[in-house]
Amino acid sequence: MADSGYVREVYEASYRRLVAQAYAVTGDRTEAEDAVQEAFARAVAAGDRFGRVDNPEAWLRTVALNVVRRRWRRSRMFRSLGPRIASPAEVPGISEDHVAVVQAMRSLPFQQREVLALFYVADLSVQEIATMLGVASGTVKSRLNRGRAALGALVGANVEADHG
Repeated sequence: MADSGYVREVYEASYRRLVAQAYAVTGDRTEAEDAVQEAFARAVAAGDRFGRVDNPEAWLRTVALNVVRRRWRRSRMFRSLGPRIASPAEVPGISEDHVAVVQAMRSLPFQQREVLALFYVADLSVQEIATMLGVASGTVKSRLNRGRAALGALVGANVEADHG
C-alpha cells in the first residue's frame, strides 16, 4: 500500500486544485469532488506504484478526468430526462468568476469543455493535453478554437444582456 503520509501530503497540496479543474469540466461540484476522491482512492490502491510516479498531481488529474469521462459516457443515455442542475456552492479555491465561466461552459460539447478546462484551469500545454487524451495536437487546437469561439459568443451574449 502507498505510504499514507505521502498520500496525505499530495492530497493537502493538490486536492483543491484538482477539484477546481474537474469542476471546470463537469460543472458539478459534487461530481468533481467524487471524481477526485476516487482518484485518491486509486492512488492508495496502487500502493508503491503511486509512490514512484514522477508527477503525482498529473497522475491524479488523469485518473479523475478518466472517471469524469466514463461517467459522462454512461450518463448520455439519460440526457433526455433533463439537464442536471449544478449547484454553484462554494468550493475553496473557486471564485465567482470561475463559477460563472463554468456555467457558461456547461452548454459546450464535452470535448470542448474538457480541453478548455485542461488548457486554462489545469494550465497544460496543447501537447500535454493531446498526450493525456490520446489525440493529435491539431485536434486539441481545433477543440480549443471552437470552444473559445462558442464560449466567447456565450459570454458576449451574457455581457450584452447585462448591459442591454
